[in-house]
Amino acid sequence: MTFGVLIALAVFLLGIVLAVPLGWLFLASTGIGLAVSGMPDTFIIGTFYHSLDSYVLMAIGFFVFAGSLISEGGLADRIVEFSYLLVGKVKGGMILVGIIATLFMSALTGSSVPCISALIPLLVPRLEKYGYRKEYTTSVLCCSSFMGYLIPPSVPALIYCLVAQQSVAAVFLSTVIPGLLLALGYAVLNHAISHRYYDPSMAELAEEGMAFAERLRRLRKASMGALPALGCPIVILVGIYGGICTPNEAGAVAVVYCLLIGLFVYRKLKGPGLNRAISSSLVSIGVIALLIAAGTVLSRYLVRAGVAQNLAEWMLGMFESRELILLSMNVFLLVMGMFVEATPILILSVPLVLPLMMGAGVNMVHLGAICIVNVGLGVITPPFAMSIFVGTRLSGCTYQEVIPIMLKYLFYVGIPVLLLTTYIPALSCWLPALVLGDKAVGAW
Repeated sequence: MTFGVLIALAVFLLGIVLAVPLGWLFLASTGIGLAVSGMPDTFIIGTFYHSLDSYVLMAIGFFVFAGSLISEGGLADRIVEFSYLLVGKVKGGMILVGIIATLFMSALTGSSVPCISALIPLLVPRLEKYGYRKEYTTSVLCCSSFMGYLIPPSVPALIYCLVAQQSVAAVFLSTVIPGLLLALGYAVLNHAISHRYYDPSMAELAEEGMAFAERLRRLRKASMGALPALGCPIVILVGIYGGICTPNEAGAVAVVYCLLIGLFVYRKLKGPGLNRAISSSLVSIGVIALLIAAGTVLSRYLVRAGVAQNLAEWMLGMFESRELILLSMNVFLLVMGMFVEATPILILSVPLVLPLMMGAGVNMVHLGAICIVNVGLGVITPPFAMSIFVGTRLSGCTYQEVIPIMLKYLFYVGIPVLLLTTYIPALSCWLPALVLGDKAVGAW
């Protein structure tokens, strides 16, 4: 490893400690490393441009915009009503409504923050009137939000495919079973502990009691109301896996579909809401584009300097088994997730670990699922957890109130699902192989 690389890494780590914006930090650390090494800085310009010259980036933009339209278009209300009639009467069912609603919203938005932004203002005040403490509802919704990374269409999955040059269709499907396992685990844990955070003296409303026939009638009505919203992921996935359109075209179709549903079916998407959706999407896409371009510059500099190859040789020499290599990668990604957002982690770490994982015989679709689950856990892992920042601000809870509850969901459900995904390749490779064929996935 050259002196220039060491200086670049030192500048990068110092910038993280000083909270320097990551996009500019990627470029600055690379520029300083190149200057110290005496290498031409034209490498930065060419790599920056070519990293953005990708059709996958268009798909990311379309899905981000579609998610913003969903958040503003009144679709969350229909999803919550449908979820309540589906599971609201089981023990802890009012909280389970939030988990199920997040699962459906994940399929609509493809990310975590839009789920929280749509559901916390809707559910936290309502469930507090039923006697559930707001810090518990907030914690469960924040923990559930990273299902937006696992249920397709997923923005982190698109970023992984962009960096690792893998099939979007295969990686989309690789996280479906881990996402469903996560939802099931959350539901079981909520069933076991929700009574600790339920205070009947706080309840202003009683949970509705209704005859089975009446519930069935209302469920049928709610299903019809939610059907246009639930049709969005169906249109996307049928388009991609039916060979009708590419992921980019599916993203564009999703935008048009969400616009039509918000404007003419639910009629909740008005001028101000549309402006907010456009504005937030442009900001998000701009940030993602800067992080992708600048992060690719730094990661390719490190790869060219031999860091990835040296890391692979060192890890393969230190650990003889693939299991220990995967465990060490999980620890590395989880620690990064405590301080850095998902997009920079994927852009920076995936090129570095690819030679190592190939040397260890890890399937690349399986690796995608492992990486996406890891960065998803980073969304709910303190001290830097975007879901906690957004969730506490929207609900009025404090950081200290939600952390102990979220850690229960992290250690009892999140980490076990990560380990299952890591050491049972069938959880991430069986479904893509079934739908797309073994050739699209490779040996696993």
